[in-house]
Amino acid sequence: MERHHFSLLQHETEKLQIDIETMRTELSHEIDKVTTVVRAELANHNVETITHTSTLDRVLRAELVNQNTETITTTNKLDRDIHAVRAQLEAAKYDVIKYCMGTIVSILALSFAAIRMLM
Repeated sequence: MERHHFSLLQHETEKLQIDIETMRTELSHEIDKVTTVVRAELANHNVETITHTSTLDRVLRAELVNQNTETITTTNKLDRDIHAVRAQLEAAKYDVIKYCMGTIVSILALSFAAIRMLM
């Protein structure tokens, strides 16, 4: 009887070991499937991230080009305005010198006329 009981226990143990090995194999297979799915999703996410990043780079570069164009346009306009103001300043300076010379010549002419009358 004891042998029979021992034999049953041994048979049950072997059956459990086979079940454990079957479960281990199934679990390993499921882990492999999940790992494959996760890697695929991660690869897709990386592609989306790279696509989003390259789109963002293009947008930023376009914005920088626009800002650079605006800066150049503004700089050119300021240069033209500065040149125009300098030209006006030179013209005004020339006019002041012209009127000062005219005033001095007029004063000298009146002075000579007054001296001549007094003499």
